[in-house]
Amino acid sequence: MTTERPGPNEGMLAEMVPIEGHNGDTIYSYLARPLGPGPYPGVVVIMEVFGLLEHIKEITRKMASHGYNAIAPDLYHREGPGDPEVVAAAVRETGGVPDDRCIGDLEGAVAYLRSLSTSNGKVGMHGYCSGGRQTYLAACNIPSLDAAVVCYGGGVVAAPDQLTPRRPVSVVDMTPDLACPLLGLFGVEDRNPSPEHVARMDEDLKKHGKTYEFHTYEAAGHGFFADYRPSYRQAAAVDGWNRLFAWYEKYLGT
Repeated sequence: MTTERPGPNEGMLAEMVPIEGHNGDTIYSYLARPLGPGPYPGVVVIMEVFGLLEHIKEITRKMASHGYNAIAPDLYHREGPGDPEVVAAAVRETGGVPDDRCIGDLEGAVAYLRSLSTSNGKVGMHGYCSGGRQTYLAACNIPSLDAAVVCYGGGVVAAPDQLTPRRPVSVVDMTPDLACPLLGLFGVEDRNPSPEHVARMDEDLKKHGKTYEFHTYEAAGHGFFADYRPSYRQAAAVDGWNRLFAWYEKYLGT
């Protein structure tokens, strides 16, 4: 199995575009799409807690190079503009992106991808770190999604004392509403989500008869996809990319 999927047109267009988010707000997102006529599946890429940094833009372009219309919404748009690190710190200080706002912004990203003339009508979603949690959240609240991939999503399982007005429900308790196939990629050395939290997700998905697969990598912890940080683990990341692309090809088409 390989992540290489050459197409007839190697070119792409990448740019920041406005989309309609929660409550009709205009937010900006990073769009990368092949230049060919398509039709192409769509993929929403959800940023890490650090914001819409170059790493997430690189991943978005990677998806386009594999034949997907891909978009990464700036979930911190309303707290900007400014230095991304300062903006991300301000968001964390206030308790993170409110879940209802996040769902609305991601719904807007899904709608934008389906509106493209080169869309095949199917849209998947994946995210990393806090974006992994938001992927699980969206998959349980956006019924039109066709596939989802959670990459070490921390905070999916939350204790009662961790709930806040911005995040009022433990996302794992939303599992009965999951409406699309879900792939989970985790590291055994991770503490958020811990192996115990991964086991809880697995238990709930199985209990409610959901279509899913989980893979946990030895000698890998949080952030093993992030090739710009010391947490990067090549073997886990390469296998994870292979599984992610296979999941999308199965449920989104090519």
